[in-house]
Amino acid sequence: MSITLYSLCGADVARPFSPHCWKTVMALRHKGLSFSERPLAFTAIPAAESGFSKTVPILRDGDRLVSDSFQIALYLEDAYPDAPTLFGGEGGQAMARFVEAYSQTTIHPVVTRIALKNIHDMLAPVDQTYFRETREKFLGKTLEEVENARETAIATLPDALKPLRHMLKAQPFIGGEGPLFSDYIVFGALQWLRITTGSVHLADDDPVKDWFERCLDLHGSEARAVA
Repeated sequence: MSITLYSLCGADVARPFSPHCWKTVMALRHKGLSFSERPLAFTAIPAAESGFSKTVPILRDGDRLVSDSFQIALYLEDAYPDAPTLFGGEGGQAMARFVEAYSQTTIHPVVTRIALKNIHDMLAPVDQTYFRETREKFLGKTLEEVENARETAIATLPDALKPLRHMLKAQPFIGGEGPLFSDYIVFGALQWLRITTGSVHLADDDPVKDWFERCLDLHGSEARAVA
């Protein structure tokens, strides 16, 4: 069966940037599965697969449709049990739930404050209007007000990554000697930052940056190829 992944892009379809979609890309590569990627603009998502989901990623695997990056990972683990595991068992799945909560409540808000205006500027005009309206309503601030505090947000990023930095003293990946879906969760957040702003804004000697570079090199360095 053919697999299709619907992801998120701006005006340039060659630069899909969603952190959640990058989790799924890495999960598919981890499983060794071939797929075609269809990047969509924000305003094109509601029309995909007859309105199956308001958000991406959306995965079509033959007749099966799945949305939400974590649900997709669970689906892939169940549907392709003979391929390399994404969780390493029930404990790894529970760990991934915690890592996702950490990433979305601690890392994502910082990345948002750093990258918000960059994301807006990557979009086509119709999507810029949608993005500005929805994000300013959610944040209670204009994009420009968030942009004015960007340097402060950059300065807080290393502290947001402190738990990961501490863990990397003992092992090269969150998954241990090799990556698991938990790694791809945090990787997706920093890949989002890298693609939208051109940098992960970490010092060269930061162990987290070393870990991120190891993740970029995984699966034929596909993630590194996106500028």
